[in-house]
Amino acid sequence: MDKAELGRRIYQASYLTGEFTLRSGRVTDRYFDKYRFEADPVLLDAVGEAMAALVPDGVEVLAGLEMGGIPVVTALGRHTGLPCAFVRKEAKRYGTCRLAEGAEVAGRRVLVVEDVVTSGGQIVVSTQELRGLGAEVREALCVIDRGQGGAEALGEIDLGLISLLKADDLKE
Repeated sequence: MDKAELGRRIYQASYLTGEFTLRSGRVTDRYFDKYRFEADPVLLDAVGEAMAALVPDGVEVLAGLEMGGIPVVTALGRHTGLPCAFVRKEAKRYGTCRLAEGAEVAGRRVLVVEDVVTSGGQIVVSTQELRGLGAEVREALCVIDRGQGGAEALGEIDLGLISLLKADDLKE
């Protein structure tokens, strides 16, 4: 599936109309529900296949961020054969008490994987935590870059952003 068709399919699956309250408190009649494309196994597999070509050489572990990055990193791992780590927003306080579950990240080159990047705030926080655990993190890979300052925020911590699609690629 080419990039234009993938953008159309994601748009068709995720664009909703109705009445929605945004995180800011603003009410809108249009909404992009990213979990809709992540919940479609055929579409998610196509996303993972397309993203596989964007994984930089030398990456040893794919690290999906809670919550939207988890299904994306799983699909991507299926197409790359790379092990996955699932990164929590904060380490759990029971069991393993780990921030990153799954593959070991210490001493390895890790690619952070996210679904949609807006401001990049959670990627910045998670990258700093992964680096604190000994991971070498140079880039983040996302399905959609909304083009609202995320790449710039990541640049401030020496992290490059690679995106499969830009917000303008999502249309009927």
